[in-house]
Amino acid sequence: MLAALPCSTVVCEIHAFIGYVIVGGWFVVFAWGGLAWWPFRREPNRSFWVLLGVLQGVLILQLAVGLTLWLSHPVPTWLHPLYGAVFPAIILVIANVLARGMDLEKDRYKVFAIASFFVFGLTLRALMTGLGVP
Repeated sequence: MLAALPCSTVVCEIHAFIGYVIVGGWFVVFAWGGLAWWPFRREPNRSFWVLLGVLQGVLILQLAVGLTLWLSHPVPTWLHPLYGAVFPAIILVIANVLARGMDLEKDRYKVFAIASFFVFGLTLRALMTGLGVP
């Protein structure tokens, strides 16, 4: 799949690889949180929170790699960084604020399960625009 990239630099290939990891990771968080919520109706274990934190960090790493790539080769598409970084960041900030304000600590994962659905969709669309899929 990486052979079909519109560019062939090492930074571009790293950016694409991290993009695949991010999309898959957010899908796992969404599925894990959704299955914990329904049908099992119990809070996910500590690994859920570790994965969530790692993915948030990888999203920041992806932004740094993307900025490096953009500074060396400005790309005319402006939707890719919006889908891949700006909108997911807004959703995650809102999710963190909402989760901190919840009375029941055991229900905080539900906020992130819903947020990860949207972040998954946005990062998938960013990957598609980066690969040149209309």
